[in-house]
Amino acid sequence: MATTIDEKIAALEEALASGELTVEYDGKRITYRSTQELMTSLNYFRGVKSSQSRGTSVRVSIGAFGG
Repeated sequence: MATTIDEKIAALEEALASGELTVEYDGKRITYRSTQELMTSLNYFRGVKSSQSRGTSVRVSIGAFGG
């Protein structure tokens, strides 16, 4: 069963509101390293949804830097 963008957004918002870093959807469990990383994913899916409603595509670049 494919999860819709709305379901992914809802799962991410629920995790963010509860302080959890683990999200489950589409039979997968994803644990984010930080709240910021979770918010980045949430913003990505919100952008995808927004672009779908406008009929355009979205391009996203994500960089991770470690010390």
